[in-house]
Amino acid sequence: MKLPFRRIIKYFLTIVAAVVGVFAVEVLAAIYGKSDTSNFVNPDHRLRVFGQTGARLIYVVIGDSTGAGRGAPYLDGIAVKTAEHLAKDSVVAMTNFSISGAVAADVIKEELKDAAALRPDLVLLSVGANDATHFTPSSKLSSELNTIVTALIQANPDVKIVVTGSPQLGSVPRFAQPLRWFAGSQTARVNRVFAKVVQARKLTWAHIADETGSIFAKDHTLFAADDFHPNAKGYAVWMPILNKALDQALTSDPR
Repeated sequence: MKLPFRRIIKYFLTIVAAVVGVFAVEVLAAIYGKSDTSNFVNPDHRLRVFGQTGARLIYVVIGDSTGAGRGAPYLDGIAVKTAEHLAKDSVVAMTNFSISGAVAADVIKEELKDAAALRPDLVLLSVGANDATHFTPSSKLSSELNTIVTALIQANPDVKIVVTGSPQLGSVPRFAQPLRWFAGSQTARVNRVFAKVVQARKLTWAHIADETGSIFAKDHTLFAADDFHPNAKGYAVWMPILNKALDQALTSDPR
């Protein structure tokens, strides 16, 4: 017995409404779920010097909360830890302009001018997660990344730039299914944009999502109390990938 067409449409719309309702609940839970109770403050722009021997290296970190080290003590974040790694062979003058919550457009508006003014030798661009959660259109994101890269190269044609892209948001425990799956798909989309710019502009890619996403998915003790940002243990998981990329960038040929 065939169902009337109107009844089929009604059933279909009911299923769609249910799915949308579940998704909406998940979004609200993610937004208003566990919060960061550490009274986080973005890092100041004070120059920090690491190391005592070797050539002087002007090192700049720009980006979002991952660059700012949210979720862990600042000394355990990626800015300080990468600077300490670089200081094994250089005198590293590190300045961190990262701002928690920044998308690529915010890096341009609030960080890029000061970063470029230092004419850095090496830049770590740690941004992408917020562009994934804010659904930044791919064409807009590509344009913004190219704007960042162009400004840094104009300041110093020999600058080396390491790009992280978005970490794997599909591993974040704050997101329940189906939102976790959707967050993972947004991570992949954003990182495809980053990968194209990295290749076209001859930058260095730090494969954070690909190389550590499954680790974070299996071990939620790597997350801070907000179930979103890495904690000190989580950032430590990133360090081998970041350090390898930074070392690779420094030994690559100038443009």
